[in-house]
Amino acid sequence: MLKKCDNKCVGMLVWRNGKLLLIERKRGTLGFAPPAGHVEEGDPFEETAKRELEEEVGLNAKTIELVIEGRKENPCRRAGGSWHYWKIYKVEATGEVTRSEDETKSADFYSVDQLRLLAERADEYLRGEIAQDAWEQSPGLEPVWREWLKEMAII
Repeated sequence: MLKKCDNKCVGMLVWRNGKLLLIERKRGTLGFAPPAGHVEEGDPFEETAKRELEEEVGLNAKTIELVIEGRKENPCRRAGGSWHYWKIYKVEATGEVTRSEDETKSADFYSVDQLRLLAERADEYLRGEIAQDAWEQSPGLEPVWREWLKEMAII
């Protein structure tokens, strides 16, 4: 049985040398995205952000600052998850990136130009120019992250 969606998510923007940390998801909504996750009932957003960052990429949050928040329509693999209320944090983190092999295919830092190319691939997918199987083999940005990064004027 699928877990019920709580409709609350956090995302973490970790920059190093002008590049943004992205993971490629192994399950759920496929694509590239900053580390992110669901906020479980009763958990504070900031604590969830710190926990998810450590779980997904092995980093420890040194500082955490809310950058933007709001509701986005985006599908979830959990029951009832057609939208989420997001809080996106800029995080200064310590440690070396060690990705979760259970949740991610890869984790690396991407330049703004690389982010734009991944966003273009997402645009093509959303217009129906890329078939689902081709997307699964070589995805772009997760659509919801394409929206967030554009809204924050990163891409």
